Amino acid sequence: MTRPTTILHIEDDPANRLLVRKLLAAEGMQVVDAETGLEGVRKALELRPHLVLIDLNIPDLDGYEVALRLRSDPATASTPLVAITAEGDRDTSLAVGCDGFIQKPIQARKFADEVRSYLQGRRERPTAQGDGRLRAQSEKIVRHLEEKVAELVTANERLRQMDKLRKEFYRNVSHELATPLTPIVGYLSMLINEELGPLGKAQLKALRATDDCTRRLRGLIDNLLDVTGLETGKIRFVHKDYDFLDTVRRAIASLADKMADQGVELVEELPRGPLPAYGDADRVGRAVAQILDNACKFTPRGGQAGVRVRNVPGHYELYVADAGPGIPEEEIEHVFEAFVQVDGSTTRQFGGVGLGLALVRRVAQAQGGDCKAVARAGEPIAGAQLSGAGVYMMVAHRAPEEMRTP
Repeated sequence: MTRPTTILHIEDDPANRLLVRKLLAAEGMQVVDAETGLEGVRKALELRPHLVLIDLNIPDLDGYEVALRLRSDPATASTPLVAITAEGDRDTSLAVGCDGFIQKPIQARKFADEVRSYLQGRRERPTAQGDGRLRAQSEKIVRHLEEKVAELVTANERLRQMDKLRKEFYRNVSHELATPLTPIVGYLSMLINEELGPLGKAQLKALRATDDCTRRLRGLIDNLLDVTGLETGKIRFVHKDYDFLDTVRRAIASLADKMADQGVELVEELPRGPLPAYGDADRVGRAVAQILDNACKFTPRGGQAGVRVRNVPGHYELYVADAGPGIPEEEIEHVFEAFVQVDGSTTRQFGGVGLGLALVRRVAQAQGGDCKAVARAGEPIAGAQLSGAGVYMMVAHRAPEEMRTP
């Protein structure tokens, strides 16, 4: 089947785009629009149109720059390019590589015939002044590029400053939030333990619910402090000898009640211990607990989650899988970025602020390892086939020298 004659029209004015589309569509031509120079170049290289109409006064790259770019690419080197403008110069347009020049306002009765003539091989040539005009246009483009480079350098410096301010803001806010929480947690503990006097059942129930919410809030603040500390290099890991398997078991135990409340069964495939390691056991334990908490969160009631530990050369490998919806393939590379969530809307089904896995990866890397996720768990754990997402966390048997506490 013969491909219809395709015309790419690069024009930022919607009225002009509509007029050209109507005139050429009436002659059986297919018109594709682009509003900017960069968009026009991209579409020209993707679509390989039969002809390109270029307005010279367009955003980002102007028409002259677009013509030079298309002429320099083998994919469009022989494509007819026609300048269509009210302000441009014919000789300069031809000098930079255009094959024709149509003055605006276009003559509706003749326009389609003019376009067809270029499709059939018509070519205009620059005058003797063409070389000088090309040189002048090249110099203009160089100045334009210099200005753009200067703008990018300035913008990049502003981004660095904003990123620094962002990190300092999160760190300061986290500290300010953590300070009043300390006495709140302490007094709640004293009240629950009835150190300040006896309480009724209803009062104890209310206090325990408040204590659960306070602990969740404290965990979020601790995660935020850790993430910003890792980003700014102001977090200190306390490395010492520890048992990785015992750390994993403690993390599992800390979530036992939550999993029972949510009706999630955890299947385990753990080796015989001990698994001696050198690193920050406290932070490793919190990272393991975070992965397990995610698995619990995404597993539906009555479903299974699984945890497996293996001793591989140089590393211990923790693998946790759930029975949830999995992770879209296109999101795999982003799940370990701070503040990124697959569903970040305020109406999302699952809670959290997108800090957990970001912290897990940073902790693993500080222990000489790393993390990765898979969209769908493919490996069974203790005989259970889990269909949700899977997360691998690796930690080195011994932390790198530069990570060790002096």
